Amino acid sequence: MAALAVVRDLREHWAPASAEELKRFETDVLSGFVLARASAGLADGTIRGDVGHLEQIRTWFGRPLWDMEPADADAYFGKVLRNSPSGTRLVL
Repeated sequence: MAALAVVRDLREHWAPASAEELKRFETDVLSGFVLARASAGLADGTIRGDVGHLEQIRTWFGRPLWDMEPADADAYFGKVLRNSPSGTRLVL
């Protein structure tokens, strides 16, 4: 028979991440994205385009993309990109 153990929340023992740690983590996540796209066989130009779009959104947002809420995405895609040249948008 298996014994039960007390599970404790480790978050109470960790200090919040510093700005530098968050920046490194964001870089690691983007690197993983690039590696996954390359592993899937996408062309370098396609990957560069994808990363460029993510960097554009990140610059506009001013915070890590994992902080985005649906309203932020709506504002970006519905308002910011609305005024961009049609050649820079993909219409699905």
